[in-house]
Amino acid sequence: MEIILKQDVNNLGYKNEIVTVKDGYARNYLIPNKMAILATERNRKMLAEEIRQQAHKEEKIKNEALDKAKVLEGLKLTIGAKAAATTGKIFGSVNTIQIANAIKEACNIEVDRKQIVMNEDAVKELGNYKAKIKLHKDVQAEVEFEVVAE
Repeated sequence: MEIILKQDVNNLGYKNEIVTVKDGYARNYLIPNKMAILATERNRKMLAEEIRQQAHKEEKIKNEALDKAKVLEGLKLTIGAKAAATTGKIFGSVNTIQIANAIKEACNIEVDRKQIVMNEDAVKELGNYKAKIKLHKDVQAEVEFEVVAE
């Protein structure tokens, strides 16, 4: 079944994309939760008109994301965490919320924690790591961060 997404859906697509999904997924989840509509001929025409109107707005948002990416690309963050003195293991783990807060403190840029993707599953030791920040569907920045003992 072809549907038009009305918002970004993880692992499926972005807003205003036409995607093919299984009938049950569309009827039971996406359409009732107002995440998508059927891709009928009428809806496709409305989508084309909406895309024409949003092209200029999209370019502005992408340029802002590129500016943020330039600032974030060379950024090296330091995140403090309580750790065992002998082994270097952290009590708990470093998560995306802490990275987002460190970015805000370092360069005063708001980054939603959901936009941050860490290479490792969980950071549980002291050391240097990298995280990707998805600022836009076409723009990503990579930030290095170091976890140090407090």
